[in-house]
Amino acid sequence: MSQTVTGFEVHDIRFPTSEHLDGSDAMNPDPDYSAAYVVLRTADGREGHGFCFTIGRGNDVTAAAIEALRPYVLGSPAPSDAAGLAALSLALTHDSQLRWLGPEKGVTHMAAGAVINAAWDLAAKRASKPVWEFLATMTPEELVSLVDFRYLTDALTPDEALALLRAAEPGRAERTARLRAEGYPAYTTSPGWLGYSDSKLVTLARQAVADGFTQIKLKVGGDLADDVRRMKLARDAVGPDVRIAVDANQRWDVSDALRWMAALAPYAPHWIEEPTSPDDILGHAAVRAGQPVKVATGEHVANRVVFKQLLQAGAVDYLQIDAARVAGVNENLAVLLLAAKYGVPVCPHAGGVGLCELVQHLSMFDYIAVSGSREGRVIEYVDHLHEHFADPVVIASGHYRVPTAPGFSARMHPASIAAHRYPEGPVWRARRAAGWSADESTGKAAEKAAEKTAENTAENTAEKTAGEMAGTTVDETAERSSR
Repeated sequence: MSQTVTGFEVHDIRFPTSEHLDGSDAMNPDPDYSAAYVVLRTADGREGHGFCFTIGRGNDVTAAAIEALRPYVLGSPAPSDAAGLAALSLALTHDSQLRWLGPEKGVTHMAAGAVINAAWDLAAKRASKPVWEFLATMTPEELVSLVDFRYLTDALTPDEALALLRAAEPGRAERTARLRAEGYPAYTTSPGWLGYSDSKLVTLARQAVADGFTQIKLKVGGDLADDVRRMKLARDAVGPDVRIAVDANQRWDVSDALRWMAALAPYAPHWIEEPTSPDDILGHAAVRAGQPVKVATGEHVANRVVFKQLLQAGAVDYLQIDAARVAGVNENLAVLLLAAKYGVPVCPHAGGVGLCELVQHLSMFDYIAVSGSREGRVIEYVDHLHEHFADPVVIASGHYRVPTAPGFSARMHPASIAAHRYPEGPVWRARRAAGWSADESTGKAAEKAAEKTAENTAENTAEKTAGEMAGTTVDETAERSSR
């Protein structure tokens, strides 16, 4: 029996992570991890939870965009199957007047994704299954029906998608059992935030290896000599067998990316992530062709069409979906199918509040029912803010453990919502009482960055520069790497 959506709540929730430079990178030096959060309620007491991830200012704009979708959901039947979830996805992404603001990208598209994900959370709870299992037990025909193939058929037709899914049907049960026993491989970005001191980087990198991670990631792109020094410290800390990915967060032009990666190449970076604008397909292709390190991107890719072009252009080695950037589960399913068609591994972005909780479901479903492989695939893990979720991720020996609770693992504790609601929550009232203001946050982050630089200088007083430690200058390192 279908239930009507009787409640639609939107919250602006922010966490002051800029205080300790958690999440800091070359492009985003002072992030306050935030969620524009939506709760759908039905008369039988069930709830569906979804959100967009932002990094502070503008979270109110995203919350307002979610609020604009209220008339499309409130009072309507809550979707409970593939047909209902497909219809809701099309209704929220194809409204002509809202679509004009994109089309199918930006704040309105992310808002649609938050509501669509909340509907998936609600439907999976009604089915008493976690979202990964709810998806993985659908038929290939049902899965294909969830995808909007407009603009995709030059790369992937519905018939091709159906063939891919049917080919993956044998072995679903065995892969599910293996996943439950072993989990899904993870890597951690926790050591690598750009605002961290050298000593903190080394300590956290060593701890990551001790915790069973075989890959870590460093943020780069602020200063070349600084990045070479940090990369050497990380390599010395983890040894030659642990992969170190690097992430420029869109900081560079193509020429900068080539120069930077030549200098970092002696320390064997595993991939370079977001080396340039996320919209620049040809730029990513040029970076991939112009230096030996593999290229990864996707966390800021706006929609399935850009993903399609990245794959068509041979511009990426690893595709990075984000659970809350595109229009929810439905569009991410389209991207997973495209990646399977082109044989490119999917390694999701999961750095923000709640993203680890969501994206684990998509990777696990991909392994069971789409790609059938974990080879070369890892999910990002960041050890931040999981305590605010009722069904937080569980990491053991460098692997995500399979979530068992029904839904999308998206529900925040009511106390966390109340405490961190912006601007009236007690966490933010206390900050204002202590003299903090939003206008000062960038300045405070800059002060912390200066303190970090001073700390690193003190730590390295008795040492030579990073290039000299390797027996060369940074310029010489770049020159040798390019030969």
